[in-house]
Amino acid sequence: MSERPPRGDDVRPIRPPDRPRRPPRDAEDDDEVYTVDTRGRRPPPRTARSAGGARRQAPRRAPLDAERGAPGQDRGTRPVAVADPRRQGPSRGGRPVAEPLDEGRPRRRRRWWRLVPLLVALWLAFLVLTPFHAWSSVSRVDDAPGGDRPAETPGNTYLLVGSDARDDLTAAERRELGTGNAEGRRTDSIMLVHVPSGGGKSAIISIPRDSFMPIPGHGSNKVNAAFSIGGPQLLVQTLEQVTDLRIDGYLEIGFGGFNAVVNSLGGVDICVPFDMDDPKAHINLKKGCQTLDGKNALGFVRARYSDPRGDIGRADRQRQFLAAIMKGAATPSTVLNPFRYWSFTHTAAGAVGVGEDTSLRDAANILLAMRGAGNDSTLSLTVPIESANYQTSAGSSVKWDTERAQALFTMLREDQPLEAPPAGTDGKPSRG
Repeated sequence: MSERPPRGDDVRPIRPPDRPRRPPRDAEDDDEVYTVDTRGRRPPPRTARSAGGARRQAPRRAPLDAERGAPGQDRGTRPVAVADPRRQGPSRGGRPVAEPLDEGRPRRRRRWWRLVPLLVALWLAFLVLTPFHAWSSVSRVDDAPGGDRPAETPGNTYLLVGSDARDDLTAAERRELGTGNAEGRRTDSIMLVHVPSGGGKSAIISIPRDSFMPIPGHGSNKVNAAFSIGGPQLLVQTLEQVTDLRIDGYLEIGFGGFNAVVNSLGGVDICVPFDMDDPKAHINLKKGCQTLDGKNALGFVRARYSDPRGDIGRADRQRQFLAAIMKGAATPSTVLNPFRYWSFTHTAAGAVGVGEDTSLRDAANILLAMRGAGNDSTLSLTVPIESANYQTSAGSSVKWDTERAQALFTMLREDQPLEAPPAGTDGKPSRG
């Protein structure tokens, strides 16, 4: 019996060969690169009918694993993530879940916040060290007086002098500032700055430069003559003799330095109390608050002939100006601007002369007292006056009220609080 050809219903699909199984994964492989076949499950192989109706197996591609070449050259799989054992996150099903690799931006942000404390520390160091560097450029002057000196007191008393020295000014600057061409040195302002040792207020006491008093070795004259004759040494000796206060430090600034310091701050804000048209001081200022540059600020503190109170009014304006300049030095526009802060500290240090024994701490005490004059934390007054037009051998002079002046100096010497200072000529404390 002949063999019957198979019918189409009897044709069975040829079973494809078994796909080779991948070797089992070792536990150590969890730390290596994982790949995932993202193509999904392969559909069953298609069959085609032969001409006789029989089904035949469609050609089948070799398994993907067979197409792979050497390690690292897989073409049948698509790597989607890398699990770095150093950055393994939470596990899923016993296997670590890979973390994203693109972490550069968050990491840079974290590094930036770590730098903030360092930048703050560097800025504070700059603020503190800059004055020390500037202090190294100050000029020293010999202010040690001769003869016997008063005993030391609990507090500290300093002498602050504004000089009309013109040595550092050119001819053009003298004409612009209206300083004249007089030779020698005189005082334009004399102030005693007292800083108590306790918790009382500091005090700035103006000494009118026309004050008539005995000058050691030179008879009686205006106190300004002591500076002209014997410089800082004789001035310190004269004031110590009259007040019986020991002067612990000395600071002096001239016309040129005054102008430069104001300009280093970009000007200072001053409330001019009245219209001031003073050709001798080279100013024409209107009443009201305004910003003065170096030239106008110098004229403001020097003017006498446009002020009905003369030398007394000028002393008030000088204390007002000192408070304004220290306020400008402490503003954020100065402290937070490194260039302006550096310029101000070094310009101020180069513009002043300090006594041989005057320390940076002494200078800081003077500056803090000047700053306090603007907010009433420092008392600002003039030595008690009996007459502003006292006729003497030196001409029209200022005569102190001896009794009240001595009471004031006794309070300073004994470091008593000056909450209610002795009154001035108008019966009230004189404040800048």
